[in-house]
Amino acid sequence: MGRLALAALLALPVAAASASAASAAAGRGNPAGGSTIQTVAARETALHIPKPTGKLPIGMTSLYLKDASRPDPWVSSVKARELMVSLWYPAAKAGGARAAYMTVKESELTLKEAGVSGVPGDLLSKTRIDAVKDAKPAAKGRLPLVILSPGFTKPRYSLTGLAEDLASRGYAVAVVGHTYENVVTSFPDGRVAECAACEMPHDAAFWAKVDQVRAVDVTFVLDSLLARYPKLIDRSKIAMGGHSVGGAASVSALLKDARLRAGMNIDGTMDVSVPSGRLAKPFLLLGTEVRHSPGKDASWDKTWTNLTGWKRWFVVSGTEHASFTDISVLSEQLGIDDGADLPATRSLKITRAIVAAFYDQHLRGKAQPLLNDPGSRFQEVKSVGGTS
Repeated sequence: MGRLALAALLALPVAAASASAASAAAGRGNPAGGSTIQTVAARETALHIPKPTGKLPIGMTSLYLKDASRPDPWVSSVKARELMVSLWYPAAKAGGARAAYMTVKESELTLKEAGVSGVPGDLLSKTRIDAVKDAKPAAKGRLPLVILSPGFTKPRYSLTGLAEDLASRGYAVAVVGHTYENVVTSFPDGRVAECAACEMPHDAAFWAKVDQVRAVDVTFVLDSLLARYPKLIDRSKIAMGGHSVGGAASVSALLKDARLRAGMNIDGTMDVSVPSGRLAKPFLLLGTEVRHSPGKDASWDKTWTNLTGWKRWFVVSGTEHASFTDISVLSEQLGIDDGADLPATRSLKITRAIVAAFYDQHLRGKAQPLLNDPGSRFQEVKSVGGTS
């Protein structure tokens, strides 16, 4: 979570919350900076991610991956790109020790980075999720794979609610932690990497680099997963998606990697344009009504015109940038107003349903009426347009 996104989560003063909203308006999730974070009172609240809606029990394992073929793009002294990935999947059976939402160290450093005191250091690590740690995968054939990328400064954990839901519906889901682009990444050997990219000027060239780095990360992660789990993943059914800059990076990834069959951008400004006629793969745009309706974000208007395959553009009224992630859900449980009019549990329900329908149609070949008329089920969702 970014400095101010987490600050809003833990009930900071109005000035800090306003800065967070300004940051989110960019659709990238980068910190706005410049606000003083004050001490907040400790709250004894049991945080949890709502149970997934699918019927299958799920497991999760954390993977450490090292790409020795390239140096880290953000820290020149690091000679190999190291990534942490959370892999979610249907489990052979229910029961067992629950997987951790994040490590205690990550919780401590995330809170410290936000300048938050007066709360337990392990507050975020105690968030309850549904997945069983390192559960045995269900032996029911190869699975479609969805690779998810979080927003800038956000940990891979911020997409847990979405990842768990897809896994409960029969998907393998890999959520990538892009090292040095989020507040903190802890590695299995105890090393910790903080956000080096946060300290750089955030101009157009910077955001284009973020997109390109993530596209390369995704290809490396896909190579690694296919090599490590040859019997788990269906090579013909692979797609990508993400939130904020993670969603925007789907364009670069789909242009780069032919194995990715479909892409999804949730509320992210498109920093790399789609060349006219170059992207015919199915693509979903899902965003806030206030920032991503036609005419609100020129990058979406241009992208929409240049997408030549199946496409849908939906906006959700009453949502804010974080509404599509765990951040909004946890804020709601803590009794904190994150600026959204739509309840976070409702936002998550809508997000889960639309995203699952998109991947079901384009990875499993199952027609989804919801994608033709989402307003019939969710009155908050407005369809801007689409083509078959």
